[in-house]
Amino acid sequence: LPENSPPGSRFRLERASDADIGANAQLSYTLSPSEDFALDLQRSEEFRESLFLVLTKALDRETVAVHWLLLTASDGGRPSLTGTMELVISVLDANDNAPQFNQSVYKVQLPENAAEGTVVVRVNATDPDKGVNSEVTYRAINVFPPDAKGVISVNSKSGEIRLTRALDFEDVRLYEIELEAKDNGTPPLSGHCSLELEVLDVNDNAPEVGVTIAELTTVPGSRFPLEGASDADTGANAQLSYTLSPSEHFALDLQRSEEFRESLFLVLTKALDRETVAVHRLLLTASDGGRPSLTGTMELVISVLDVNDNAPQFNQSVYKVQLPENAAEGTVVVRVNATDPDMGIYGEVIY
Repeated sequence: LPENSPPGSRFRLERASDADIGANAQLSYTLSPSEDFALDLQRSEEFRESLFLVLTKALDRETVAVHWLLLTASDGGRPSLTGTMELVISVLDANDNAPQFNQSVYKVQLPENAAEGTVVVRVNATDPDKGVNSEVTYRAINVFPPDAKGVISVNSKSGEIRLTRALDFEDVRLYEIELEAKDNGTPPLSGHCSLELEVLDVNDNAPEVGVTIAELTTVPGSRFPLEGASDADTGANAQLSYTLSPSEHFALDLQRSEEFRESLFLVLTKALDRETVAVHRLLLTASDGGRPSLTGTMELVISVLDVNDNAPQFNQSVYKVQLPENAAEGTVVVRVNATDPDMGIYGEVIY
C-alpha cells in the first residue's frame, strides 16, 4: 500500500471457502488487533459476500514499514472450525519527508589569509524517505552581503563547502549564507540551514602614517599634539607603540584614556637654537602588537622660528685708522661692519 493512502481506503481480500453446507459453511472473519486496519464484510441480497481490508489510520513508512496481520475465518458449525491467513502489508514510500540538516546553524571561523580552496565546512542533511525521495542535493540560495556571492562554492552531492576567493577582514568580517538541501522526489521537498562564516583578523596591515610639518619657537617642556597612526586590523594587531629618532631635543608621550582613546604628544626636552639647527628631521615609527609586528613611519620636519636672541657683532672690536691732517671733508674714514645671525628684521642692523 502507498503510505499516502487516505484513511478509509478499501482493499478487496479473497474470501475463505468451506466445503460444508448450510450453517457449517457460514463464515465470519476476525482480524488480529490493529490500530491501522479493520475488516468490512458485505453481503448482498443473493448472499454473496465481499471482504475488504479498510485503512483506518494514515500510514507512515518511516515509523512502520511492514504490517503483519492475521486474518481468521470461522464457520458456524458446532464446534466452530477456523482457518487463518497472514496478511503482509508493505508500505510503499511517498515523498512526505523534507531533508533535515543536522544543524540549523553552522558557525565557522577562518583567518583572513586562508587560501582559496580551503574547506570551510561539510554540511549534511538526511531524508528518511527511500530511493530518489531520499537523494539530496545541496546549494547556496542566499549570501549576505549580496556582493559576496562568489566567496564559496558548494558541492551539490557531498555538501562540502570550499573557499573560492580571498577573504579580507577589513572588508567583510561576517558572511551569512543560506543553504538548501532538496530531495529528488515528486514534488521535491527541501530543508534549509544557515552558515555563519566569521573572518578572523590577521596582522596584514601596517600602521598608516603621513608627513607632519611643525614650526616651533618655545621652551623645554612644551607639548605639541600629534596625529597618531591608524591600523585597519583589530585587537593586539592594532595596538600601537611609538618610537622617535633622533631624540636629542624631543621625546614622545603616549596617553591612553579609560575608553582606550590615545593621545600622542611631542615633548620638547632641550632648548632650540635656530642658529645652530634650523630644521630638525625626526622619524616617528609606529609598531603594532601583531606577530610578527608591522611598522609604519612618519617624518616630522620641524622648522625652528627665529627669535631676536642675538645682538649684532662688529667684525672688529677696535678700528684703527690714520688720516693726513689735510684730508678733505667727505673723505671715507672707514667702513665698519656688524652682523646679526638672526633672520628678517631681527638681522637688520642700523649704525
